Amino acid sequence: MSENKAGNAAAEPVKPSNFLRGIIERDLEAGTYAQRPFGGTPGDAAHHQAGAADPARIRLRFPPEPNGYLHVGHAKSICLNFGLARDYGGVCHLRFDDTNPEKEEQEYVDAIEEMVRWLGWDWDAFGTSHKYYASNYFDFMYRAAETLIERGLAYVDEQTPDEMRANRGDFTTPGTNSPFRSRTPAENLARFREMRDGQHPDGAMVLRAKIDMAAPNINLRDPALYRIRRATHHNTGDTWCIYPMYTYAHPIEDALERITHSICTLEFEDQRPFYDWLLNQLADAGLLQHPLPKQYEFGRLNLSYVITSKRKLKQLVDEKHVSGWDDPRMPTLAGMRRRGYTPAAIRKVADDSGASKSNIWLDYSVLDIALRGDLEEKVARAMAVINPVKLKLTNWAEVFGGDDVREPCSAPAHPHLPELGQRSFSLGPELWIEREDFAEVPAKGFFRLFPGNKVRLKYGVVIECTGCEKDADGQITAVTATVIPDTKSGTPGADSIKVKGVITWVGVHDGVAAELRLFDRLFTEAQPDAGGRDFLTVLNPASKLVQTGYLEPSLANVPADTRFQFERHGYFVTDRLDHQAGSPVINRITGLKDGWAK
Repeated sequence: MSENKAGNAAAEPVKPSNFLRGIIERDLEAGTYAQRPFGGTPGDAAHHQAGAADPARIRLRFPPEPNGYLHVGHAKSICLNFGLARDYGGVCHLRFDDTNPEKEEQEYVDAIEEMVRWLGWDWDAFGTSHKYYASNYFDFMYRAAETLIERGLAYVDEQTPDEMRANRGDFTTPGTNSPFRSRTPAENLARFREMRDGQHPDGAMVLRAKIDMAAPNINLRDPALYRIRRATHHNTGDTWCIYPMYTYAHPIEDALERITHSICTLEFEDQRPFYDWLLNQLADAGLLQHPLPKQYEFGRLNLSYVITSKRKLKQLVDEKHVSGWDDPRMPTLAGMRRRGYTPAAIRKVADDSGASKSNIWLDYSVLDIALRGDLEEKVARAMAVINPVKLKLTNWAEVFGGDDVREPCSAPAHPHLPELGQRSFSLGPELWIEREDFAEVPAKGFFRLFPGNKVRLKYGVVIECTGCEKDADGQITAVTATVIPDTKSGTPGADSIKVKGVITWVGVHDGVAAELRLFDRLFTEAQPDAGGRDFLTVLNPASKLVQTGYLEPSLANVPADTRFQFERHGYFVTDRLDHQAGSPVINRITGLKDGWAK
């Protein structure tokens, strides 16, 4: 396995067993795929038969359609397929399932590739890249379709879509044969070539498999294989005006790539009989090489307070409810990266959810727990004031010898990582504190600033609150307090006065003004589109708040995409696009605890 670099994501402990691991292990023990030839690239039976023994013990694939950005649900499939390939000495292909030219764009191809790599995986193994495009197999797919026609297993149907729908039947009523079903192979072949040559308008006819219109599984009632669609394809341009249906193309793609275990989500379970039927027919015709791929289904990973429908995500973008596919509130991987989530946290949630035969619902808090676990022992600490009000220390000059005097303070960048060093800042006569840290009339249990109460300025001195200043409208514009001398942290007098409250602060003289983007969940309901509800009606109006705050000077020049913990507040990241040194733009990733806990 040493020469197989597929699925990097660092060598991790072998995961607990699940039914997919059990299937793979049984196949490996039985030698189901041992010594099968592989032609080095995707191809038909003759191509692979001429190849050497496949160096990969198994072959899996992650096959996204490039019609949108990957979201958190895709992370489950990515980690499952690439992880299994890594653990069992195999390779996982990245295959773009680009058979629908009307919705697919190169932008999405590039974004998908970038996000798979960001999660920590790649598709290079055994000395070559395994990135493929379904559209590169269009010639073979067409050839396979003609073979089915010649063998009496496919026909061109000229019914209207409504007629086909009506004649399909339902779960209690068998379907009705198309009046075109009895055409000869020669007639069907001629008609199919007319479709290919652009002699008929879009939607005029389709190629269908000839299986059984009375099959209990409706997916076997002569499913469509090809349709006429004049659309420019991102990869093949205008070469084709007919395109294969997904259910026809997908099994062929797997077979050409010599996939061993085709792992997909549960909604494809009813398609498995057609998957097997098609591959067996093409193998019997000598076009595909045994052993053939086998399809296995697992349950989706769903997160609460999230939608993963690409159509609905696109609607959010197009209608400008969000700023784009990478808006930090979006469940796209691009959005989650910009929000500040780490690949390790996402991989942990995907891995810990296992693989089962039922769909899985996880509360969004599970993702935040994984993130905190990843960042807690890694990222530097800092003080920041998010909702500032000025604190005036009215006896500063008396205690320290002048208003222009600064009292230096320091703190470890991380309490358990001395190698990260110290951070330095200083006290002065005016500081920024959180507005919520002052109350004129305190509630029971409030231990911060109110007239007559003493608190410690973290890493600094003890102060006693004397009151506040207000504007003409009665709004508090400043809090006033006095310094209690000889109480600085780390000095012999630090413990001379006991206080119950400790507050964070930033000096007015050395604080760094920053744009703080306080992101929260995009929806107010755990299942935004449940029961057919219009998901737009439950958008969270407080999902993004922007305000000016102040940071300690250690953050004045940090680069974009840097994560840290603001003491008291949670985990934050400098925005990867808008942040600039000297002009910070900072996103809140998550708080120190779940703010949505019931």
